[in-house]
Amino acid sequence: MHDIVQDYYGRQLQSTADLKTTACCDISQVPEWLKPLLARIHPEVLSRYYGCGLVCPPVLAGCRVLDLGCGSGRDVYALAQLVGASGQVVGVDMTDEQLAVAERHRGHQAQAFGYDNVRFVQGYIERLDELGLAPASFDVIVSNCVVNLSPDKAAVMRGVQHLLKPGGEFYFSDVYADRRVPEAVRNDPVLYGECLGGALYWNDFLRLARLHGFADPRLVDDRPLAVTDPALAARIGPLNFYSATWRLFKLDALESACEDYGQAVVYLGSMAAHPDRFVLDKHHAIETGRVFPVCGNTWHMLQGTRFAPHFQFIGNFDRHYGLFEGCGSSMPFDAHSATPASGACC
Repeated sequence: MHDIVQDYYGRQLQSTADLKTTACCDISQVPEWLKPLLARIHPEVLSRYYGCGLVCPPVLAGCRVLDLGCGSGRDVYALAQLVGASGQVVGVDMTDEQLAVAERHRGHQAQAFGYDNVRFVQGYIERLDELGLAPASFDVIVSNCVVNLSPDKAAVMRGVQHLLKPGGEFYFSDVYADRRVPEAVRNDPVLYGECLGGALYWNDFLRLARLHGFADPRLVDDRPLAVTDPALAARIGPLNFYSATWRLFKLDALESACEDYGQAVVYLGSMAAHPDRFVLDKHHAIETGRVFPVCGNTWHMLQGTRFAPHFQFIGNFDRHYGLFEGCGSSMPFDAHSATPASGACC
């Protein structure tokens, strides 16, 4: 599978126009506050972008960020502007041709930004322990439509858990299926390269995440994918695919379900570009200044992470009221095109 991916992304694809699905977003879906960041990135870097989202959570100033499967470096160079001169972004990719594009324009980007805070590493995201990266050294790890391409997704999750600091976040976009992908689709080189063959059934992803210490995965946004090539669509059959952005927190205190302790938070409106509300996930759009009831897990995700200074916290864990209303286990994706949340990126 590594050979298939390296050939597809290194040699067969020359630009986003060569893709056969709608996995890649168009620029119109990018939030307005992010467009100036992309405008400062070299055109060749942008043209070799094959992700399904721009993974850029808020509050990154001074953070150390790792991008898994960074490709030509588009997200690395966008994130570099968000972390600033005091932060660092490390990009990992296995494809020589893609990394060559990223490195070729590193000087150009340093001059445009006024600082050089990026580093690129050649390697496999299933073997992060071989890349000389210190354990618990990253505040945030991102990935853009790459985990589905990995033949060993469990190893990726173990590596992420190992490299994140306590309270750190894995914020990533990927492709998921509404059922388990049959062998014929998994083994199709083009469908695999298009991020469909290696897609996980969404419920298997949740099981995998929880198995590796991420007790409460949160879906930020999602959209259905269309296969524009009729021949590929026929090979897929009844499968439905979704591009989805998730956030996973490394927090030991998280429980396996959303429990109610009578707590609430108030967002102070202090995050840059998010003065009116903070979107934690699809079910938590927290308006500035308004008391917002939360479960114990949401409390920890805000109080035990880099978001804590931006909230007032009400209550404690002294009294338990049972399961928080609204918890469920049905498929989390919308069947029709969803409007992106303001806190998420295309």
